[in-house]
Amino acid sequence: MTDAESVSPIRVTLVTHYYASHRGGVELVAWELASRLARSGVADITWWASDTDAPPEELPRMRARAARACNVFERRLKFPFPLWSPAALLALVRSVRACDVVHLHDCVYLPNVVAWAAAKLYRRPVVVTQHVGLVPYRNRLLRTAHAGANAILGRMVLGSAAQCVFVSEVVRRYFAGFVAFQRAPLRLPNGVDVAVFRPAGDDERHRLRSALDVGDSPLLLFVGRFVEKKGLPMLQRLAAALPQACWIFAGWGPLDPGAWRLANVSVRYNAGRDELARLYQAADLLVLPSVGEGFPLVVQEAMACGTPALVTDETAAGCPEAADVLLSEPLGSGWAARIEHLLRDPQRLRAMRARVAQYARANWSWERCAERYAEVLRACVS
Repeated sequence: MTDAESVSPIRVTLVTHYYASHRGGVELVAWELASRLARSGVADITWWASDTDAPPEELPRMRARAARACNVFERRLKFPFPLWSPAALLALVRSVRACDVVHLHDCVYLPNVVAWAAAKLYRRPVVVTQHVGLVPYRNRLLRTAHAGANAILGRMVLGSAAQCVFVSEVVRRYFAGFVAFQRAPLRLPNGVDVAVFRPAGDDERHRLRSALDVGDSPLLLFVGRFVEKKGLPMLQRLAAALPQACWIFAGWGPLDPGAWRLANVSVRYNAGRDELARLYQAADLLVLPSVGEGFPLVVQEAMACGTPALVTDETAAGCPEAADVLLSEPLGSGWAARIEHLLRDPQRLRAMRARVAQYARANWSWERCAERYAEVLRACVS
């Protein structure tokens, strides 16, 4: 990062659909980047997001603006698409006019599109971090609407952005199929806070597992929202088919694993970062049969703690350079057999732990990620 004393901070209007307290991966990434860019003095950030959740702590160069929003689509259809009030959208337009650069996280949300249109009007450069590609919702109407929004808004917003950044190679390839980018898009993996998410020694792992009362049973972990695209219906079948394993689900959402009434399933509904780190450290395997979301942050956090991750082929393709340390399986009926095979050879999973943690520490850093974004912002305003 450049010396904050010698360079004036870049005025950034940051737009996300929710704040980090909503606990989604997109919002958490936005917080990690924004807080570091503000603390370093690179950027002076005004962060706009829905008032459905608590805003983050204000920093000397970062302030939150909670927009009045209706969250009916998430409550009723489990689709995160908040609708902002006209007054909030008008205030957002004024914020865009006063800034040097607009930073959007994803392209399909209403406030993001309004901020993009205002940036076009006032000739402000736009940086878009695109996290999500095509989500294969089981609801045909929802699936069609999302694909159509990607096709229309992807061409408009991503195609006119000063810089597009993708966190997943799969998502980049998807949009590259129909978007003509003004500048070659970048792929920047998210970082990990390795001070929090770190490996535990054998004795510490034993204490953590004792506290969880799992004994010598295999411990399988899921972290994320309890929604369809994260694979909750498949996970319910897997937990029932693999009663010899203890399953912990850490997250929140409408498809509550606690309602499955399976003796080998327990749920942590409001786990903070420190508790999540302990769960990662204690677990034998992170199980994440998710689709349509790029490369989830929880995979990186688990690996930083030394816990191998079993993900879909689609998710693994989002970070092809990590192929040697990721376990992947095509989405389908083979997951139960694959997990049983892994559990029959626990030494293999134990042997992977050091290699997985070493890879994460060597390749994923929020500091390096924020430095790359600082370069992007400077290039856009220069």
